Amino acid sequence: MEQEINIWQQKWVVGNWKMNGQLHNNNNLVHKLRQLPAAANVCIGISPPTVYLLQVHNAVQIVLNNKIHVCAQDVSRFPDKGAYTGEVSAEMMRDVGVDIVLIGHSERSLYFNEKNDVQRLKIENVLNVGLIPLLCVGESLKEREDGREKEAVAYQLSVFKGLKTQNFAVAYEPVWAIGTGKVATKEQIADMHAFIYSEILSLCGNDANIRVLYGGSVNDTNAAEIFSVPHVDGALVGGASLKYDAFTAIIQAAQNTQ
Repeated sequence: MEQEINIWQQKWVVGNWKMNGQLHNNNNLVHKLRQLPAAANVCIGISPPTVYLLQVHNAVQIVLNNKIHVCAQDVSRFPDKGAYTGEVSAEMMRDVGVDIVLIGHSERSLYFNEKNDVQRLKIENVLNVGLIPLLCVGESLKEREDGREKEAVAYQLSVFKGLKTQNFAVAYEPVWAIGTGKVATKEQIADMHAFIYSEILSLCGNDANIRVLYGGSVNDTNAAEIFSVPHVDGALVGGASLKYDAFTAIIQAAQNTQ
């Protein structure tokens, strides 16, 4: 259990498969991770679609050099079992081996109109069953151009206020950089990550454990540079996490930039 304790000091690399994957391909990708050298400084996560969570959980058991955390892409806002057709509860996520749950990804807001009130319910549900919520925040291109990026992110972070936890994981994903090939400048990333740290400490107290990941077109060619930016504690990786060579190169970059 030592690694569980230390994840708040590690770099995190979480691969978000989004709506991608097939049984055979999933096994091939995860089994290849057995070749990855030990990366003791990195908390590695894989976030497949819900239907593949148990498969990935079982597959990562044979990866002995590194602990691979299973991450869910979403969770129900409803806390208990019941007549909620199509929903999957936090307790069910835990039951199939999930460790971390993404909350509030911009695609959830864009396509399903999820806002702070729903995200708060989901975070509480995840915490209540002993899992770790990973809150996604980020501004739109218009908010950035209007100089309101910090205002937008501060509002999103306000869901943390009053939570009964000292552990806070955030992925900063400028919406205009997700899947577009555009990456925020090092100065923009450093400025926003420092702001997020400050905002969480202000909301939640100085003894908070914090991990702030960067997401937005992270790949094997830019990861090392991104990881070198102050207050960048890892990456939430999209498309590159579906390719073994690219994903493992990002993990190695995290290992080498402590």
